[in-house]
Amino acid sequence: MEIEIYADVVCPWCYIGKRRLEQALASYDGEVTVRYRPFQLDPTPVTAPQPLLDALAAKFGGQERAQSMAGQVTQVAAEVGLTLNFDRAVSANTFDAHRLVRFADGHGRAGDVVEALYRAHFTDGVDVGSPEALVALAVSVGLDETETREHLASHAGRREVAADLATAHQLGVSSVPTFVLAGKYGVTGAQEPETLLAALTEVAQRESAG
Repeated sequence: MEIEIYADVVCPWCYIGKRRLEQALASYDGEVTVRYRPFQLDPTPVTAPQPLLDALAAKFGGQERAQSMAGQVTQVAAEVGLTLNFDRAVSANTFDAHRLVRFADGHGRAGDVVEALYRAHFTDGVDVGSPEALVALAVSVGLDETETREHLASHAGRREVAADLATAHQLGVSSVPTFVLAGKYGVTGAQEPETLLAALTEVAQRESAG
């Protein structure tokens, strides 16, 4: 079964959803292929990175509200073994990060790059909109530095990522993570592993039945 994950690497619930899916797959007997599809929570260009909490405060009505939201999601993330350091995270446009994921997919390393991007943004406070940071992350999972740098410096993958983003909107993806199972069954949100496992099992049964 193919599982497509529409997500953004600066979305904490997408990070949690990825981990919960991995927990579900650990108990799933069937074979799956995971594909990472791009989505941008905010496609606005980021001219200079700013503390993520400041960006959230401006968007959601003040520092108190931003701190409260961050605290809640940090607690949920900790329950699945993830460390979110909102006080270190910086805002970033993720278009090039999605280009890097697509590039890595061609080398069989998309999952490794996605994991590295989440950890860099949420745990280590890395600016994942920075080309230099993206190159360093690629190298850390075994991709070639020169090839990665040349890819990001070129226009390669721009049209394809833009087309994928458009496809997400055409499919009606408006919140992430969204999991598309077997190309036609959608599950939205960072669902519990048990819920995801049940969905996987039901879809497998439906597909095998015809």
